[in-house]
Amino acid sequence: MPSTNSSTPNLLVDDPRPGIRRLTLNRPDKRNALDNSLRSAVFEALRQSDMDDGVHVTILRGAGPCFSSGYDLGSDLSADRPTYTPSGDGSWSRQVTEGWLSLWDLAKPVIAQVHGYAMAGGSELAAACDLVYLADDATISHPVLRVAGTPDFAVHPWLVGLRNAMEMALTGASVTANEAVRAGFANRAFPADHLDDAVLAIAERMTEVPTELLQLNKRWVYRAMEAMGARTAIRAATDLGALAQKAPGVQRNLADLRNRIRGAVSGDPLSH
Repeated sequence: MPSTNSSTPNLLVDDPRPGIRRLTLNRPDKRNALDNSLRSAVFEALRQSDMDDGVHVTILRGAGPCFSSGYDLGSDLSADRPTYTPSGDGSWSRQVTEGWLSLWDLAKPVIAQVHGYAMAGGSELAAACDLVYLADDATISHPVLRVAGTPDFAVHPWLVGLRNAMEMALTGASVTANEAVRAGFANRAFPADHLDDAVLAIAERMTEVPTELLQLNKRWVYRAMEAMGARTAIRAATDLGALAQKAPGVQRNLADLRNRIRGAVSGDPLSH
């Protein structure tokens, strides 16, 4: 298939080196918050990269001060979802999980290049990528664990192990770049001003491997994960997320959060 390189207003696409496609989340004024339009654009661009014979590997990064602040709670997340799942309890978590798992099913590798911070859904997007490289001043966090329930993409036990996943789940604490690397969430951290060049160098090294071999090596790693039950457990966690939404404390937290969002959008300080 011939090379394609089509940007959209919220997702920039370029080919910085031969064999390397780069996607840049481009909502810096919203801290690259993931509304359904941006998620759809990311999935479509990744599919296009997968079908492009000239692309060996794709880099995903964010414009502005951070990688992504998470799901855009000020947008209508019920409309035009990028993946379909039946309605009802847990429908949000199920469709999010199916979207992130689709990155595992891509033939070609995807690299997350994270600077600033990756929060909540932004951290899930990074976690779904095959490789993760951080700026040394970046932070990873999932505040929803303290407010509303389980992560929508509950891959953490396989990435960081039992103890680290449990501490993350029970405290909701953010982690520094070096802590994320030590735990296994990310591969390496680089000085922030060298991150672009460092990630390009890694991607360029990957282009020296026959693309068919890259694809097979990616596949065997995920097949090993699946043999350990990862995909089944990640999907099962969406049911626990739906159950969490029924807890009175969570419902109070969510009502307060919605009021704060409405107040921020309307500019009414009494709504905060």
